[in-house]
Amino acid sequence: MATQTATAASAAGSTSSKPKEKKSQEIIAAEFQQLRNQQLNLVNNLNAIEMDLKEHKTVIDTLKTVDPSRKCFRLVGGVLVEQTVAVVLPQLELNKSQLEKLIEEGKEQITKKGFEINQYKDEHNIKMRGQEPSQPAASEKESAADEKSSGNRNVLVGNL
Repeated sequence: MATQTATAASAAGSTSSKPKEKKSQEIIAAEFQQLRNQQLNLVNNLNAIEMDLKEHKTVIDTLKTVDPSRKCFRLVGGVLVEQTVAVVLPQLELNKSQLEKLIEEGKEQITKKGFEINQYKDEHNIKMRGQEPSQPAASEKESAADEKSSGNRNVLVGNL
């Protein structure tokens, strides 16, 4: 019985090297995808902030043409508050400047995440279909293939 266990353990040890390699490729692919998802989330958040900024600019431009003593309503924490234009306009301008700062910070974060993704790709020799072919002939084949099937873009291919 002890010899059967030892034989089974040695057999499992020799075959377990392949699954470990495959698992490490899967882990690398999952980590790479996680980095890309993080970057996508940053982009989505930046787009939402840019939309808020656009809305702020529209409201500010509109309120500048209105009498400062005129009453207006502002949504604060889910509650509609009645105030005057003279009170609301400076608050909106302050919010607009803060949104502009957030947008700049968001762009920096996206750029940093892009560098991190590129570093990870280089470190693990990850190739993306349709990007940076290693041979000129390969680029012609890939561009022809991309024209035929555009659904295969941005597919992760690992060479480990």
